[in-house]
Amino acid sequence: MTGKPIGEFSFKMTNQTNLPGPAGSVLVQVNFEGTGAGFGAIFDTSTFIGGGKDGTFSQVGSAYLDNGDVLNGIGQGTYVTKGKHRWATASIIQISDGRRLSSVGEIDLAARSWKGTLSEI
Repeated sequence: MTGKPIGEFSFKMTNQTNLPGPAGSVLVQVNFEGTGAGFGAIFDTSTFIGGGKDGTFSQVGSAYLDNGDVLNGIGQGTYVTKGKHRWATASIIQISDGRRLSSVGEIDLAARSWKGTLSEI
């Protein structure tokens, strides 16, 4: 789902925690930090389920805007393998100011980065 483009985001992975999930699955919880166009500094925790190839994820984050405001967001999305140690991601995020965003990106697991674009929907 796309909409009015806002800009790009760029995150670095700061740590990963593996947790036991339902029915013998593994929940991969990853903390990211970085920046997003119009959002200043962003801190995000995403939880991936489905294995190393594809699956779903949830995300919760906080953005510290340049004007001193703070926004929070909660989202859900999917990921699919896109080459060696790379995942293509797509998610919908509900922001605390009432906006909904579409996020499309790519996680480079080896480089510990997540980059992509944000659009308002």
